[in-house]
Amino acid sequence: MSLSTAVTPSNIATELARLEPTGATAEQWQVWINDALLLIDDRAAAEGVTPAQTKLDYVIRQAVVAQVKKPDDATQITVAVDDGSTSRRYESGSGRVTILDEWWTFLGIGLRASGAFSIDLIPSTSPFYVSPS
Repeated sequence: MSLSTAVTPSNIATELARLEPTGATAEQWQVWINDALLLIDDRAAAEGVTPAQTKLDYVIRQAVVAQVKKPDDATQITVAVDDGSTSRRYESGSGRVTILDEWWTFLGIGLRASGAFSIDLIPSTSPFYVSPS
């Protein structure tokens, strides 16, 4: 399966209410768009699911916007000049494009049984044992 997207760096800029990027910034955003598409395409192919195009574009756009807002793991930057200093705190990002669980669900991917299991604490020889059939 090979999914495609209509999302561009221009769409990301619109979502962020910024001017359209140029140069290295536009290239970086395009790489992140491609990364999000790769992650979704790989998982969708493994599960035999083809997400709706509008949902796919939405998730890619949101994943890249989140990456632009918090691109790395930096949590605080401090700049010291002479006797003074200033700090700015950032929420930590994952350092890479991430598709949230709620977005996988929105795409209809990953809805299968998770393979979770249960442990039966009553031995099968007990008169209270009920077969899991």
